[in-house]
Amino acid sequence: MTNAILKPNTAIDAMPGIMPDHWIREQSLNHGMIEPFAEKQNREVDGQKIISYGLSSYGYDARCSNEFMIFTNVDNAIVDPKNFSNQSFVERTNDVCVIPPNSFVLTRTVEYFRIPKDVLVVCLGKSTYARCGLIVNVTPLEPGWEGHVTLELSNTTPLPAKVYANEGIAQFLFFKGSSACEVSYADRAGKYMSQRGVTLPRI
Repeated sequence: MTNAILKPNTAIDAMPGIMPDHWIREQSLNHGMIEPFAEKQNREVDGQKIISYGLSSYGYDARCSNEFMIFTNVDNAIVDPKNFSNQSFVERTNDVCVIPPNSFVLTRTVEYFRIPKDVLVVCLGKSTYARCGLIVNVTPLEPGWEGHVTLELSNTTPLPAKVYANEGIAQFLFFKGSSACEVSYADRAGKYMSQRGVTLPRI
């Protein structure tokens, strides 16, 4: 008995659940769900190994931009989500960011996302960074939302830690609902709709 390779069943596209690579590809190439879009996992650039990014079996590994906001206590500022102070951080644009021990940075994805009205997206950190004590924190991308994804990278170690721009940083998983929601993020004019660049807290 031969082991036949099953071809993707397009009927799956109409079913709820986590969505596969061919659905992510079709939505991105034909409807702009992810821009720019890499159709395969990229592990090297110009012969140099990198932290991988691109389409995976049931998700998409997005890249980290070169824009960083590094949180620091130089000015003894208090981090207050209702009254956010620009003295809480320093801004850097670089190919590498060094996160101080037990601190964190804000950055964003290279990719711009447009989420369908019947899809919720969950973000998980890359295992390479997780094994170095770097944690990626992102709330779910809601149905109808679009924008660059602002990422919070926490260095949980007592040592400085490097993050590499334009390389993989987090995996996004796409969950399709049984039907489209009645009110999407766009419908209720969410405060982070169409955000570009690294976006600070808003009230």
